[in-house]
Amino acid sequence: MNIQFKKGVLELIVLVSVNKKDMYGYELIVEVSKIVDINEGTIYPLLKRLTNEKYFDTYLTESNEGPPRKYYKITNLGRERMEELVNHWSVFSESVNNFIKESVVND
Repeated sequence: MNIQFKKGVLELIVLVSVNKKDMYGYELIVEVSKIVDINEGTIYPLLKRLTNEKYFDTYLTESNEGPPRKYYKITNLGRERMEELVNHWSVFSESVNNFIKESVVND
């Protein structure tokens, strides 16, 4: 996938994923990787920014497989941001799809 496309939708995908359920970093990487190819160097700075912007709260939970895990939980502000991005994405993707359909039909 084109890197610019990926950057444009990554915040939306992360917000929607954490809205479904609280997730820790690696779990989120696995979930998001089902949609776009990402790595830790991409996701952790985004998680930090979204937490700093109050879209996520964090909490630690003990793990049987190593150190405690930091979970990300979406806030009300995060849900508002997610809904805003979903609406923008719907309008944008519909406009692009319509443009492509019209252009291909008229060729």
